[in-house]
Amino acid sequence: MVIYFVKIFCGRVEWKQMAVDTVQEIKNKLSITDIVGPYVKLTRAGKSMVGLCPFHKEKTSSFHVSPERGSWHCFGCGEGGDGFSFIEKVEGVDFKGALKLLAEKAGVPIEEYHGNREANEKRDRLRDAMARASAWYATQLPGSPAEAYALKRGLSKESIKEWGLGYAPDSWRALLEALTAEGFTVPELLAAGLVKEADGKPGTYYDRFRNRLMFPIRDTAGRVVAFTGRTLAADEQAKYLNSPETELFYKSEVLFGMDRAKDAIRVRRFAMLVEGQLDVLLSHQAGFTNAIALSGTALSEKHLSLMKRYSENLMLVLDADPAGLKATARSAELALRQGLRVKAAELPKGKDPADLVNEDAAEFIRRVKDARPIVDFFLAQLSGEHADPHRLLRAAEAIVLPLLASVPSAMERDHFIQATARALNLSSEAVRESLKSVARTQETAPRNEKMLPPTAVERRKLSDVRGEQVLAILHVYPGTPLAERVKSGYCRVTEAAELPSEVPPEPVLFQMEKMLGTEPAESAADELLLAFEEAVIREAYQEAVTNLRRAEMTGDSAAIEREQTVCAKLSLRLAVLGK
Repeated sequence: MVIYFVKIFCGRVEWKQMAVDTVQEIKNKLSITDIVGPYVKLTRAGKSMVGLCPFHKEKTSSFHVSPERGSWHCFGCGEGGDGFSFIEKVEGVDFKGALKLLAEKAGVPIEEYHGNREANEKRDRLRDAMARASAWYATQLPGSPAEAYALKRGLSKESIKEWGLGYAPDSWRALLEALTAEGFTVPELLAAGLVKEADGKPGTYYDRFRNRLMFPIRDTAGRVVAFTGRTLAADEQAKYLNSPETELFYKSEVLFGMDRAKDAIRVRRFAMLVEGQLDVLLSHQAGFTNAIALSGTALSEKHLSLMKRYSENLMLVLDADPAGLKATARSAELALRQGLRVKAAELPKGKDPADLVNEDAAEFIRRVKDARPIVDFFLAQLSGEHADPHRLLRAAEAIVLPLLASVPSAMERDHFIQATARALNLSSEAVRESLKSVARTQETAPRNEKMLPPTAVERRKLSDVRGEQVLAILHVYPGTPLAERVKSGYCRVTEAAELPSEVPPEPVLFQMEKMLGTEPAESAADELLLAFEEAVIREAYQEAVTNLRRAEMTGDSAAIEREQTVCAKLSLRLAVLGK
């Protein structure tokens, strides 16, 4: 048996095969508490270990870990799985990333596969080059114009150090000479995007970043993959310069600050998207450690997928100028189509988050707390901008209707349609009619069916739920008198010769563990067995009644007599159970 996973490398999809023995070896060396313990403070509670869930904010422990089964489950948010799924979620990585992290922790070597060793070594060299460049830039910062600028913009020395800010000197080849002296080659530095070849001068290379305040861009694992450089020269046309796309850095996939913000996003249950790097750092200083930003590109579906690993709620805190509002509308429309709930905070005209945090941090905090759902936000914005009713209608048609068309929930969409109608002094029917033409012409990506609200909730039979709980006891307390009693009762109620082979879901196992404790008595599940039996008989009785009515409608006397007998027997059993 093998596990297959997909790896994106050099723009191509390569299939790799990994023996399950490697995974099992890691599980043999690391217990579930070894994996979860560094992230969650666990205490013993019966058969389980419990703690505060790292994936949602809570005051009472609802996060349970089973050392016996090597699994975890949270009764608060419903998340659960094994050690690998825990690392995937808590670190924001895929299975391969979780495998690497746990293999390092367990001391299990991961085999290099034929044909990829050279590629892996090349990528490792690029990572080393980026890490060394980041460290070198940081050594150049103290006493530099970049440090003076950062302090002037309101950054504390603690933030400067924690985020690893640096300075690219006003020199053509300073970094190039420093890294080649450490053994890196020019082709490696080119591939990392740290140097460029001079136009019209083949073989002549110089530093890409010069005289700039340097912001390292990290992936979710905290590894430096790129840089943004803020110019310190008044006459420089490019105010911000970003690294080019490389094997490590794809602009549409990386969010600045996500490595530091992901835990806060999980706990606070929303991501706060701001304009740039300074906005992120100053937002973190103000207490909003869930702030993130783009890196030289527009918001993409991959960005949104990354955000959704941690929360399905997004707050946009972008500049209040016309360009910022357009970016807010564009980002909100895409986010809504991807199934996120979107709010926006209103900033003073001409101010960005960094400006407001520096001038009045309390006012910035108030405006973030007063953020509105995106449709309400734009209705208020447009109403304030357009006194003329006709202009207001045209603006709403261009901005608000596409947002309405992008809301996947029918109930939420209807709520916002009514709000739009009130704001524009129209009927809801008029808004819905205009929305039809927008839906037909709007160029949208196909919606993921999983993001759309279900049309109906499938109801499980009570007997199935109770039966699953009964079977869970057998798996949680195997070989005990309780298990033997439950097994006998289950077979009697269902008239089954043997038990089902399927193991109940982990949440049900944890539920029974939580309910019955460490060493339950033999009779601990008698009440549950009684409830199970009653559910089975009631459902059988309802089915017999339905069959009887059908027989009566068709005039089948034999069927009528048979179903009457069944109903009488089941009714008697219910009466006995009720005594």
